Amino acid sequence: MVATRHDARAGRVWLVGAGPGDPELMTLKAVRVLAEADVVLVDDLVDRRVLAHVRAGARVIQVGKRGGCRSTPQAFIELLLVREANRGHRVVRLKGGDPSVFGRAAEELHACRRAGIVCDVVPGVTSASAAAAAIGAPLTDRAYGHGVALVTGHTRDASERHDWGALVASGLTLVIYMGLGNAASIVDALMRAGRPASFPVAVVERASLAEQQVHHTSLAGLVDLLGARSVRSPALLVVGEVAAVDLTAVAPAFDAASRIPA
Repeated sequence: MVATRHDARAGRVWLVGAGPGDPELMTLKAVRVLAEADVVLVDDLVDRRVLAHVRAGARVIQVGKRGGCRSTPQAFIELLLVREANRGHRVVRLKGGDPSVFGRAAEELHACRRAGIVCDVVPGVTSASAAAAAIGAPLTDRAYGHGVALVTGHTRDASERHDWGALVASGLTLVIYMGLGNAASIVDALMRAGRPASFPVAVVERASLAEQQVHHTSLAGLVDLLGARSVRSPALLVVGEVAAVDLTAVAPAFDAASRIPA
């Protein structure tokens, strides 16, 4: 194990979650750390209004990464983190959502720690939480979904493919990140695993932003909906009964006997 430096004069790295999009969903700690940074490496999906918190004189480096598009190589990003920290800089790696949820945090933490650099994570609001707010229903509910699984719809190779049968058997609500490109195969896998064609799905585009769009459909209708509505990334798929829950219909009846006295 490589020891990390704790010299106050030494550079260090923070992996900071910028949240799902809306700049007001950043944490106070994220704002503080961003304001103290000398160098900020910012992802493509981060709303640029967030950069208003960067102090004058700090260097902002665009290191866009988006599935299916030309991206900055991960190895180069890690090289930048280590190089700038070794120069004594306070470096922020600014990511959309939460760094630890499909944010390559493990690779960047490992690169920094291997180089003896202190690297901390500042959590952010992940897009799944913003999607729940968008559809107006919780991702978990005692009656409709006792848990939730966050999965990616984009894997590197066949060896990393999900056991969709196990996920279906779990009864968990599924929130699928980066699933648009493989939507047809995901639908096929879920239906082969036992989900009916009518099983509810919600598609949330650009969760938390002014351009947010929510589409309700079923497994059988998902692929057609994506084409008809020209749904584009970033978007999440919420697969589960909670995607069709009407909270006004399922609210428990009010028991007059339990009223709190005025």
